[in-house]
Amino acid sequence: MPLYPDYPIATDRLTLRPFTRGDVDAVYAYRRREDVARYLFDVALSREECALAVQQRIGQVALEGDGDKIILAVDLTKTGSVVGEVSLILRSADARQAEVGWIFDPEYQGQGYATEAATAILDLAFGAGDIHRVAARCDTRNDASWRLMERLGMRREAHFREHALFKGAWDEEYIYAMLRREWLGRESSFSAPLRAGP
Repeated sequence: MPLYPDYPIATDRLTLRPFTRGDVDAVYAYRRREDVARYLFDVALSREECALAVQQRIGQVALEGDGDKIILAVDLTKTGSVVGEVSLILRSADARQAEVGWIFDPEYQGQGYATEAATAILDLAFGAGDIHRVAARCDTRNDASWRLMERLGMRREAHFREHALFKGAWDEEYIYAMLRREWLGRESSFSAPLRAGP
């Protein structure tokens, strides 16, 4: 089930595309923020750390085996501004299991961009990727993230209480998931129409 998508992926307002070296400053604008790092495994990143992260992401554009990642920059199509990133991680090729994630610049939150981008990455996973089950996880305090999971039609499958130490305190985590047949059978209102990229 190798997945080599055609890029870019376009939605009504967004373009999802592989990262380039020119994205460092745009990524640094949100990854340096403490409010963005709060629920991530990373701390707020320096510009040098962002440059390394972007360099890694440049090659993360296909799924072949367990642990492979697709991590895409999310641009506003009208302006070309990077508003965030979405990821798809292949957890098990044999069982067709994947995990989805996202990080968005708070300056662009509240406008439906995360929902639109996440819908596009799930369409990719359940469509061309033929993934059977996609999961997502977040800190229980990260209301914006778990509410997005629910808007996407994912169901809460677990609440892990004090299961790990995270940044010096006990972590509480939600796990959400959805099956391919559920995504394909959802109401069309969940989906942002996709169109072919240029």
